[in-house]
Amino acid sequence: QPDVHILGMGGEMMRAAGVEIVYDIADLGVMGLVEIVKSLPKLFRLRDMLREIMIKERPDVLVVIDYPGFNMRLAKVAKELGIPVVSYISPSAWAWGRGRAKEVAETVDRVAAIFPFEADVYRQAGANVTFVGHPLIDIVKPTMAKEEAYRYFSADPNRPLVLLMPGSRKQEIEKLLPDMLSAAEKIQSSLPECQFFIPVASTISREMLHTIISSYQVSVELTSGRVYDLMQIADVAIATSGTATLETSLLNIPTIITYKAATLTYWLAKFLVKIPYIGLPNIIAGRQIVPELLQDEANAENIAGQAIDILSNVTRREKILADLAEVRQKLGESGAVSRVAKVILEVAADNHGGK
Repeated sequence: QPDVHILGMGGEMMRAAGVEIVYDIADLGVMGLVEIVKSLPKLFRLRDMLREIMIKERPDVLVVIDYPGFNMRLAKVAKELGIPVVSYISPSAWAWGRGRAKEVAETVDRVAAIFPFEADVYRQAGANVTFVGHPLIDIVKPTMAKEEAYRYFSADPNRPLVLLMPGSRKQEIEKLLPDMLSAAEKIQSSLPECQFFIPVASTISREMLHTIISSYQVSVELTSGRVYDLMQIADVAIATSGTATLETSLLNIPTIITYKAATLTYWLAKFLVKIPYIGLPNIIAGRQIVPELLQDEANAENIAGQAIDILSNVTRREKILADLAEVRQKLGESGAVSRVAKVILEVAADNHGGK
């Protein structure tokens, strides 16, 4: 629908897609319960600002994507203003308990579910649900042949390639990149032929990365763009828990999942979360298929040990690759992006017609 006008809170990629950015999210990378509490005044001001924009613009639909602590509060504001809401990448009710699903069902007009088990949970809670499938099925596609990618990134196809993926938030970088780099030193000591790459997120400055990397005795190449072309030539990834671990799974990269949060945040999550895993590949598979190293376990020794074993143990590597193929199958058919766009336009059209 070419004449549609889209306002949004987002970053450079959203701007490039034609969205009028009313708030840039580059400085909003808050993770963890304790950290969010510290940022509450800023988040309340942002919510109030977006409320004023909705009053002025009267959008036909509000689409809330992920970031549930903030977005569900924003959805309630929209509901009070009579603006319908589509929830996409909805709160993980299957992890936090069914009460969360009921709250979402009472707040939003449509849930665009990306996992089949998520759709079931929200449907049982009374939500109007459409299972659209996972958007990464459409998105995670290299643009180059592997041989071309090796040339493009000046990588050696005869040497193991290790991907370090410390995250897209400054806080994640500070907590996890030092351990990843220490692990890289140990990997290099055991397997000297390894080469190390970091795909740099658009929200992170290269200067900050260079400053941290300079303290370690390991050579790391920083790259921008064409991240899926880089991923497809990796032999193993060391990644902060999040969407990136699903991207690596779809490209058949054995991944070591790491995560560190404030101690109180971690123990609160342990108490509240109802599932045994943190990594999306393991959650989707229903069992641990790739290693998870959390809190104190996410140290250089453990990370390096896992990476060296995956690179050296052919039997283990083949088992992980077989399990990742199962994850890919469970995520549904391609076309998720078109299906969610259709859901959003349907809700907008229904509301627009009623004005």
